[in-house]
Amino acid sequence: MVAVINTGRSIRAIFNYNENKVSVGAAQCIGEGNYPMDVSDMNLIFKLNMLLKQLELNENVTRNSVHISLNFDPSEKELSKEKLMEVASSYMDKIGFGSQPYLVYQHHDAGHPHIHIVSIKVRADGSRIDMQNIGKYQSETARKEIETQFNLVRAESKKKTTVMDLKPLKVHKIEYGVSDSKKAIASILHAVIPHYKFTTIGELNAVLNLYNISVLQGKEDSKMFIHKGLLYQIIDADKNPIGVPIKASSFHFMPTMKTLEQKFEANKKSRLPDMKRIRNSIDMAFLKNSNIDLDELEKKLLKEGIAVIYRQSSQGLVYGITYVDHTTKCVFNGSALGVQYAAKAILERCGNVRIKPDGNNYENKLQKEEATKNPAFISERELQKIIDSILQPEYASEFIPASLKGRRKKRKRKGQSDN
Repeated sequence: MVAVINTGRSIRAIFNYNENKVSVGAAQCIGEGNYPMDVSDMNLIFKLNMLLKQLELNENVTRNSVHISLNFDPSEKELSKEKLMEVASSYMDKIGFGSQPYLVYQHHDAGHPHIHIVSIKVRADGSRIDMQNIGKYQSETARKEIETQFNLVRAESKKKTTVMDLKPLKVHKIEYGVSDSKKAIASILHAVIPHYKFTTIGELNAVLNLYNISVLQGKEDSKMFIHKGLLYQIIDADKNPIGVPIKASSFHFMPTMKTLEQKFEANKKSRLPDMKRIRNSIDMAFLKNSNIDLDELEKKLLKEGIAVIYRQSSQGLVYGITYVDHTTKCVFNGSALGVQYAAKAILERCGNVRIKPDGNNYENKLQKEEATKNPAFISERELQKIIDSILQPEYASEFIPASLKGRRKKRKRKGQSDN
């Protein structure tokens, strides 16, 4: 069993997270602790208000909410609700939350059985529960005792086999809920990071996105970014995040920013001999057919083992391009290969085709048909202006049109007045 403890500033947010899972059939509220009635007799308002009312007893506690997940081995899928509630109750007692009101949710959206416990840090007398080092001491002791008490698979026994388990023969896209999320992410990372040659987080993401994983740095002013933290997140086909992101430091081979930065420097030199192969493949694709569009270019390069990843706006306009060569295991942004292989040049060579996020180029076909009917539909010069405006840097200039500037106040001459 593995226990994960998180604290937060909003019990409402944690409560809504779990109840939203219930509403879509991905979870079930299986029990409660220290509530005046059974969970089946309570509505959503009563469940939440019980927690909120107790928090009002001490408004000085800012990080007042607690969100705990107890994760079991995939082989323990047959654990009954009754046994899960016994485990939850025992765990809460052992970490000092036995008298606190709490709700227990069984989630069904991952490859391993697990429960979430929602509680608060304010006691019934208004005092605050100190959670300093609770994970290191109380939780670890409780976990080991519960594993023995309920005959659960011990976490230590799984750690010894982790390295061997994370070496799949074939790497496939992750399907959330089909297998254990952390194990699935680790399998992909173990297959990609040591073997592919990338020099930025963006290039690494280009590869990981192919397998439904994204690496997150946080916003530039966030603590995570400043302290070089990384999270790995499962994403769906539309690149929307699914499930809970996992810290880089929690994986046994440590795919942290420090590790990646070392690889960035080494890869800058080691990938140089492989640039020529991608350039030649692109040039040959155009040499054989000078009128190909982006969709056709992607298919031709894929036959050579080179995946093309477009960075597009929500309107389907291409503003960036990355090449992933699965043969040489090299990743290049288009501009790194040369100006003629960057997004703008490729757009021009393909006739400025606009594609949709799903890769279809039907809009281009419609435009060609319209242009055939009406030659004045849109001139090449006008189209080039549109592309140039889209591809220019977002903050390229601080120029402000005169029409948007405030009127300059006239300076009064000495001796003049408004009268």
